[in-house]
Amino acid sequence: MEYNTEREKIVISEYGRNIQVMIRHLMDIEDRKQRTEAAYFIVNVMAQMNPQVKESNDYMHKLWDHLHIIADYKLDVDGPYPVPTPEMQKKKPEHVGYQKNNIRYGHYGQYIYDVVKKVKEMEDGPKKQAILINIANQMKRDYLNWNRDTVNDLLILDDLYKISGEEITLPMETKLIPTNEILNKPQNQQQNQKKKNGGTNNNNNKKNNNKNQPQAKQNNPNRPNRKN
Repeated sequence: MEYNTEREKIVISEYGRNIQVMIRHLMDIEDRKQRTEAAYFIVNVMAQMNPQVKESNDYMHKLWDHLHIIADYKLDVDGPYPVPTPEMQKKKPEHVGYQKNNIRYGHYGQYIYDVVKKVKEMEDGPKKQAILINIANQMKRDYLNWNRDTVNDLLILDDLYKISGEEITLPMETKLIPTNEILNKPQNQQQNQKKKNGGTNNNNNKKNNNKNQPQAKQNNPNRPNRKN
């Protein structure tokens, strides 16, 4: 018996050993046309074994690259894509980099900072005041998404004051959206709907109760009544 530890190492384990043996056999085919046709056949088999690769736009390109990688870059066929090289596979991707935005309150996000910066340039008036209240309400939603417990409105107003560089203030008596409405909004809507349809539900319950009650037995007109 031959153990797997004694066999050749599998280059890409997703395709299994049989695919690797088939690909290595391609290099023994002398006729280039037949070798190319066999390579197309193996790539189709590889696609059937891993259907998840079809989710990407260039999945066929990846399959042909894997074909050459398993063949140790020694396969000479007329494929539809350029033959990869070992240097290309070893090349590291470019570093994406990190954002350089210094956000003190990250749970509010950069969008809140940008909006507050724009509002600071507006003239004082009812419109600016309404926008600031909407910003504070959005900040409260963001805070509760980050910490789904509770938050004091004064904390939100204080954070807005700090985010604006201590230039924007809202009155301490400003009332924001209630916490329960933000956390349990679907439940509240369902309860309100039940209150609106309270009369209909009662009628339906009465109908259901009438259905459950046993109906009086009716005499068959075609059968004479029995006398005690």
